[in-house]
Amino acid sequence: MSKKTRNQGIVVFVVVYIIIVICDLVCSSNEAYSDFRNITKPSILGSLIIFFLVHRKGLGISVFRLMILALLFSLAGDILLLFVVQSQLFFIAGLVMFLLAHIMYILVFLKKHNKHKKNKIFLILTVAYGAGLFYLLYPGLGDMLIPVIVYMIVILLMSNASYLREKRVSQMSFLMVFIGSLFFMISDSILAFTMFYQSLPMSNIWIMTTYATAQLLIVCGVLRQKNQIF
Repeated sequence: MSKKTRNQGIVVFVVVYIIIVICDLVCSSNEAYSDFRNITKPSILGSLIIFFLVHRKGLGISVFRLMILALLFSLAGDILLLFVVQSQLFFIAGLVMFLLAHIMYILVFLKKHNKHKKNKIFLILTVAYGAGLFYLLYPGLGDMLIPVIVYMIVILLMSNASYLREKRVSQMSFLMVFIGSLFFMISDSILAFTMFYQSLPMSNIWIMTTYATAQLLIVCGVLRQKNQIF
């Protein structure tokens, strides 16, 4: 496959991906189409998994395996969260799936860990952010206190692990993954804020938009470690 053909295929995928996300946003915002979310929401990660498999050439086997696990855990989490209205157990199970996905991403990012990179300032900023969010959420957490604390720690670690990739990969790869991790943190923060503090206008749109953007950027950023796909 020539570079031109490959780049055209990537552009087509991004367009299709955006269309899938928009369809999911419409279905999540309109009760009349809510049943179609059983198709649109899993299709977001499903399409991304296919994209990753097509463009995986050049990645080490360990990175490939960890990325596939991260994406599959994310897909499982997406599906489980569709049934939250039926039981809180689905929320807990979904939380566990995304927790495992974040751990897989951490392991991927640490494989390109720049041992000379100082991250004290960023670590302090993320800890302060997490502490502020926890302060708001605490009164409404109840039995979810420990699971939410663990989840918050893991996602903050993921962001810090992505930050430590700088100068061990190309600048574009670093920025894609780093910005993607921040979008992931924002998406989860909005979800937690909505569930345990107070609802936000159009929260479902913000959650899914930031989440879909995060996953796309992380996948493309990791692929760019070896493949100049853009």
